[in-house]
Amino acid sequence: MRALSKSKIIAFRQCPKRLWLEVHHPELREDSAAAEARFQVGYEVGAIARKIYDPDSTGALIDVKAEGFPEAFKRSAELLSASRQPVFEAGFKSGGTIAFADVMMPVEAGAWKMVEVKSSTGVRDYHRDDVAVQTFIAKAMGVKISSVAVAHVDSSWVYPGGGDYRGLLIESDLTEESFGRADEVSEWIQGAHKVAAQQEEPKVETGDQCGKPFECGFCNYCNKDKTPPEFPVDWIPRLSVRQRRELVALEVDDLRHVPEALLSDKQRLVHSNTLANTTYFDAGAAAAALEKTGSPAYFLDFETATMPVPIWPGTRPYEQLPFQFSLHKLGKDFKLQHEEFLDLTGDDSVRGFGEAVVKACGNSGPIFVYNAAFEKRILRNLVLRYPEFSCSVEPIIGRIVDLHPIAARCFYHPSQCGSWSIKSVLPAAVPELSYESLPGVKDGGMAMEAFREAIHPETSPSRKEEIRKELLAYCRLDTLAMVGLWKFFRGSPLPELSAQ
Repeated sequence: MRALSKSKIIAFRQCPKRLWLEVHHPELREDSAAAEARFQVGYEVGAIARKIYDPDSTGALIDVKAEGFPEAFKRSAELLSASRQPVFEAGFKSGGTIAFADVMMPVEAGAWKMVEVKSSTGVRDYHRDDVAVQTFIAKAMGVKISSVAVAHVDSSWVYPGGGDYRGLLIESDLTEESFGRADEVSEWIQGAHKVAAQQEEPKVETGDQCGKPFECGFCNYCNKDKTPPEFPVDWIPRLSVRQRRELVALEVDDLRHVPEALLSDKQRLVHSNTLANTTYFDAGAAAAALEKTGSPAYFLDFETATMPVPIWPGTRPYEQLPFQFSLHKLGKDFKLQHEEFLDLTGDDSVRGFGEAVVKACGNSGPIFVYNAAFEKRILRNLVLRYPEFSCSVEPIIGRIVDLHPIAARCFYHPSQCGSWSIKSVLPAAVPELSYESLPGVKDGGMAMEAFREAIHPETSPSRKEEIRKELLAYCRLDTLAMVGLWKFFRGSPLPELSAQ
């Protein structure tokens, strides 16, 4: 019988076909960039957890990659039978199933507290399944487990600095629940082994399970023989759960077969213009919305990064921390000026960001953004951290004008596919500007990952310089795009714009 890891049992819980493919054709798996980023975050939090649970560095770490599985299981058994020190990544093997525990803490009379570390900010349902499986295997191996917990990130905790991460993790006790699910877990394991032993791939249709709790890496494989609809119903914005259920009941996956009576006015606008391949543009309403905004006009965009493990004192896990902005200023003479800020030193850049943005925004004139809630939140958080910015930042917040609702209310082109993100609207409204021509960084997620790479101590100076150029080009285009949209919506006779 082939040994199955805990992760494969959880894969079985998501979809039997996924488990079978994980066992028989792992080469078909394609993890998304988001999945890779999630794995990296897990490694970071796991490394800090070992310091939290073993501040004196007296514990033992099982490294299965270096030691190999037989030695890892042997050493784990020895440590758990005789040692009274923390053990990290202890391996369990029983009944053809294996698992590795993040943290094993010694308690009284040879018993152990098992802690599974998660990088999320709360306990999820799949965490409960994960811990239940791990507990079952450990107990079946004969390990005396006194308690079981999930340790997850406390997003309200503030990093004091100096490498002191006590308080980053908060525990949720799952002892009673995990102990009480033994029969359930036994059924999962039996079912998983049965599927893994099959010669033929299970026949499972794609569905909601493909993205829950995470997107399956075999989605492309499972959909390879399917012809996607020409006009997917997912292009309809803000489809409610009720609407989706009705469409599933009607077996409708193409806009051409969606009953218009099912749709709201906004959804009908997308539906009709997409099928007719026509553009909706209420030029009068767009111009009227901008008519009284005054000048000079500023166009502002922020880039932020979140740190699951904070590196700057006074910051919280997953807090959105600004590290860059681009600002285009359009004067009364229609001359375009540009200012920017980017700090890749790795030092806390929030104060410097705040000082630079206050200076760049001047004292009067509208400040155009795309999705004002984001920029306003970053500015308000700046004031919360540095109250001395209040007098200068609050007036800036009051001058912000959001271009997104104007676009959503007045313009739609079939190429937007139901989206009013600036990257969807720009090619249709201002085709001379394009994100596709950018080198490297092309969206906010890529910008965040690029920033994290740039400030890493092991990143070479040449790579850091490459990232700097990519980030500056990307953020600059964001605000130049807003200038282009402003020109398009207002109908102003401005000179031709260039991303250079």
